[in-house]
Amino acid sequence: MKWLEWRLIIIDHTFELYAGAVAVLFTALGIWLSNKLTRPKTNTIIVEKEVVVEAGDFILNEVELTRLGLTSREMEVLQSIADGLSNQQIAERLFLSLNTIKTHSSKLFEKLEVQRRTQAVEKARKLKIIP
Repeated sequence: MKWLEWRLIIIDHTFELYAGAVAVLFTALGIWLSNKLTRPKTNTIIVEKEVVVEAGDFILNEVELTRLGLTSREMEVLQSIADGLSNQQIAERLFLSLNTIKTHSSKLFEKLEVQRRTQAVEKARKLKIIP
């Protein structure tokens, strides 16, 4: 008797049961998909490496220096950037305003064809302009 009663309940509410099953299926699919999309695709690995720079055998590349057309002030700014100083510290060291240092830096980046300070230092070292 109970079996017949359950069968009638299922037959009477077929649409609701199907709709509920589809809702549960889409909910599970949405949770799975959101976990898949929000998980980072790459792992960041930080590698610390000691860099040794030998300045004893440094020879200035005059050809590259004249080709780039760097002024003495831009060379001072570049060397200060290589020493790891901020724009404010460079301004204080060279007795210039902060805006002047920013102007020298932007002209330096243009001449070296770089976007960042680290790229400028790296390229200058490759060209043997700074030790």
